[in-house]
Amino acid sequence: MSILAARPTVRPCARHRPKIDRSATLRLALAIMHTPETRFAAAAYTRTAITLHWLVAALIAGAFSVAWSLPEHLHTPADFRLLSIHKWIGITVFGAATLRLLWRLGHPAPPLPSSTPLWQQRAARGSHALLYALIFLIPLSGYLMSSAAGSQVVYLGVLPLPLPLAKDKALAQELFGVHQALTTTLLVLLSVHVLAALKHHFVDRDSVLRRILGRE
Repeated sequence: MSILAARPTVRPCARHRPKIDRSATLRLALAIMHTPETRFAAAAYTRTAITLHWLVAALIAGAFSVAWSLPEHLHTPADFRLLSIHKWIGITVFGAATLRLLWRLGHPAPPLPSSTPLWQQRAARGSHALLYALIFLIPLSGYLMSSAAGSQVVYLGVLPLPLPLAKDKALAQELFGVHQALTTTLLVLLSVHVLAALKHHFVDRDSVLRRILGRE
């Protein structure tokens, strides 16, 4: 029992009590929850998420471009310079992807449209998880391959990175094969990813692609 209930003589009379319209309060709360701004925040990517997404995408495209420009056997200083640039991009991808993952943990991606079949939703979640895994594993395998080959990575030409593995030519060859297999898998998965986004835009005509472009 409250103090006020135990002392009725100090309880204010009914005509002085403020009247609260509970139904009006509920309607106001529901209106705030369903304002366009709130719906937009719940259904859209943050500006940071969009920026990190396209930064990682551009870096991956750059890494592929440099890798495809490398000759099979390196001979000239220009060849080794290209290889160093490829490694720098890989390290940057790893860092940017880490930031993106940390951001996403606190800012979940908006759900797919309710019209998307359940199997497609599950496939999308699985493919995104695999994309993240590959984006981390590919730079890591390349870094370990360089270490096993006895080639230290000097990030941007100024920051020497440690050599976690002792020089081992056979291991370096194995890691090279792993690196290539992972890269091929990523290329296939990215192609499927792009095709799925285009399907959402041109066939399903939903907002999936517009959201990651920051237009929804």
